[in-house]
Amino acid sequence: MLFYTVMKPLVQVALRVFFRRLEVRHPERLRMPGPLLIASNHPNTLMDPLVAAVNRRQPIAFLAKSTFFKNPILRAIMESGNSIPIYRRQDVETGAETLTPAQLEALNEKIFGRCYDYFDRSGTIMIFPEGTSVSERRLRPLKTGAARIALGAEARHNFQLGLHILPLGINYFDPQRFRSDVFMDLAPPIRVADYAEQYRQNPEAAADVLTEEIRRRLESRLVITRTDEEDELVTQVERTFGQHLIQDDEETLYDNFQLSRTLLKAVRFFEEHDADRLGEAQEKLRAYHQQLHQLRLTDEALEARPGGGSRAVRAFGASLRLLAGAPFYLYGALNNYLPYIIPSMVAKRATQDAEFVAPIMLVTGMLTFTLAYVGQTALVYHLTQSRGWALLYLLSLPLSGFYALSYWGNLAGRLRRLRALRLFRQQRPRMEQLLRQRTELLHLLREARETYLARR
Repeated sequence: MLFYTVMKPLVQVALRVFFRRLEVRHPERLRMPGPLLIASNHPNTLMDPLVAAVNRRQPIAFLAKSTFFKNPILRAIMESGNSIPIYRRQDVETGAETLTPAQLEALNEKIFGRCYDYFDRSGTIMIFPEGTSVSERRLRPLKTGAARIALGAEARHNFQLGLHILPLGINYFDPQRFRSDVFMDLAPPIRVADYAEQYRQNPEAAADVLTEEIRRRLESRLVITRTDEEDELVTQVERTFGQHLIQDDEETLYDNFQLSRTLLKAVRFFEEHDADRLGEAQEKLRAYHQQLHQLRLTDEALEARPGGGSRAVRAFGASLRLLAGAPFYLYGALNNYLPYIIPSMVAKRATQDAEFVAPIMLVTGMLTFTLAYVGQTALVYHLTQSRGWALLYLLSLPLSGFYALSYWGNLAGRLRRLRALRLFRQQRPRMEQLLRQRTELLHLLREARETYLARR
């Protein structure tokens, strides 16, 4: 239970720093009392249990693949985080010999028994029925383990235990990037006792039916693409023109989630009813992004086009704010640069697997920022011999770090807009053609949206 007594507060802070926004829909469902089995998709390895754990007050035990427990250090970390090993046929080896199916089944029966005991104490367990972590926006076929554990726990109490399964959809908008967004959507809980009669007649069939219900509820809480090409198309539209397609005044992650699902439905609608229009949109979008890449611009930089006195006034005001904030930015950057850049360097060297990048960055960042802040504060105290100055310095570190991040984002955006203005002067015909491409794309997307909404 070390995670919940010592590490959980640190992880809560680290996640709030790592993610720009972490939004939970129906958070009251995550607060329901145990016994509870949380069944989630698994797009981002160790990040998935963390984002669930910090949003539930009651401790959660996690079913994790046994390979995480082979390394003594990692085993200690996993056990301190309340994790239970689950043994898969492809993972379990004793020396050079693979366990027989009977041995594997016996091993997992013991694990199931541990889960039953945990539920008897009204505990909460989290499981990933896909059986593996995949970074793509997919939902792999679900294993029946979650359903078998739930039904077995209830059967031991003649279906009077009161166990529920809570399907949890986790949607990362850019899982490898620092300061990206994560949206968690909780489905209505499933009452396991409702499957009692089916279980008494045929336990295996009951597990299959319950697994199918978990899959159905997860699919309704996820953005699921069929192919890499479809994912690329939807991602380009939502990241480039998403703000023009969302109708609400206040944009939330749920709005973005709904936009992604609507775009996917629209793509499939036009595949069936108007493939030519879909092909035209894909080709124009690809050409537009190619031009942006060649010119080293972003779509956002084109929002502020030349002309207009009020725009010039706003640009002048933004420049003054950047100039005034430069000293504070330098202070924040100098004091936070090393602990900020090291996690990214470590992650790049440590793995080529996309789903492991974010967890490595998070864990490394917790270490580097803690050590750096403690060391720098100790140095200030040594130089000043003043606890007051050392405390003020310590408080300034995270505040100045956040300011430096915000300042850099604003500065980078301003530099891109200035580059766009310079290109308008130097390559006006090409830039005017780019703007026409953009206008045509927006018109095409809005027209397609209206057609889809009218005919769906």
